[in-house]
Formats: sequence, structure tokens, C-alpha cells
Amino acid sequence: MIHPHTEIRFINDQVGHGVVATQFIPAGTITWALDKLDREFTPSDFKQLDILYQNILETYTYRNKSGNLVLCWDNGRFVNHSFKSNCLSTAYDFEIAICDIHPGEQLTDDYGYLNVTEPFTGIDEGTERKTVYPDDLLKYANVWDAQVKAVFSEITKVDQPLKNLISSATWNTIEDIISHKKEMASIAENYYNPHVSVTI
Repeated sequence: MIHPHTEIRFINDQVGHGVVATQFIPAGTITWALDKLDREFTPSDFKQLDILYQNILETYTYRNKSGNLVLCWDNGRFVNHSFKSNCLSTAYDFEIAICDIHPGEQLTDDYGYLNVTEPFTGIDEGTERKTVYPDDLLKYANVWDAQVKAVFSEITKVDQPLKNLISSATWNTIEDIISHKKEMASIAENYYNPHVSVTI
């Protein structure tokens, strides 16, 4: 579920629509959390679908560490890519704002941590990276982990409208990380290796 203080707006002809903040969202805010209405499709499920549905899933889903396609049921599926994203995923099935997000500003993700299957060239934002690759999650995990760690302690200090979607066990883990009782798990744990079979 996407943060409630957001809405879909037309950005421009190049980007199309995106998810925009309607109120101030401070760094450390959980901006998206996996919830019970999000639907997961196995590769086998995907292959059995009509091409129309396959195209929709290829456009609006991400791959989790099991290689399954996850379709967000709400506006979360419209969050655009940025090489300078203001939101980052974690190993705990939620995303976090890594900087303050102001009203009218887009919420963005780096698609490099979404287990893409094919490289794609993003919009030129003046960054060194120009292309997203399937193994970006391994290449840039340390960078993304550092960005999350820099604001992780704010999670328990700011308003969290999505807190009820976070399990008590995960919330306890968050508190243990903040109090230095546990190390934060790396975003690299989300990596799906298509050459290694996953047993569930």
C-alpha cells in the first residue's frame, strides 16, 4: 500500500503519470508496504496467462527474491524510476523515504533493486548511471543500505500512517536495529538469482 498522502498526477509527456506527495512526507517515513491485497504471481502463473495480462504484469510488477511477480493493487504500481530516487526499498517488505519529500514532489524508486530481467536506459538525470541492469541490486546494495541506515532511526520518530501494515515482529526488529541490538539486513537479500532455484 502506498502512503495515503499521495495521488496520481500527470508529470510530463516523457514520464507520463506518477505518484506525487499531497502533504509533507519527512525522511524516515514508510512510503510503501506490502499488504494482503497485493497479488503474487509465480513464473508458472505468468506463463498460463493471456499475452494481454502478461504485458500488464511486465509493466506494473516487480520481482521478489523468489522470482515471483508482485502486483501492487493500488497506486504504488505507478511509482516512477529515478537514478536519484527519494524512496528506497528494504529487506523488510517496505520502502522508506530517504529524504524529505515535499508537496507536489514525485515519490520515486530506483528500479535497479526490483530485479528487472532486461537492461533499460532511463531518462538522463545527469547521473553516472544511465542504464538499469538485472544485477544492480548486488552492485549498489552497499550504497542503498547506507542511504537507508542514514534515516532508519527516524522511523520511530515520525508519523507512520502505514504502521498497521507492519507486523509486530518486524516492528520489534526495527526497534532492535535502532537500539543497536541487531544489524539492519541488507537490501541485497531481495536479489533474485534466476540461475538458482528457490525451494519454498
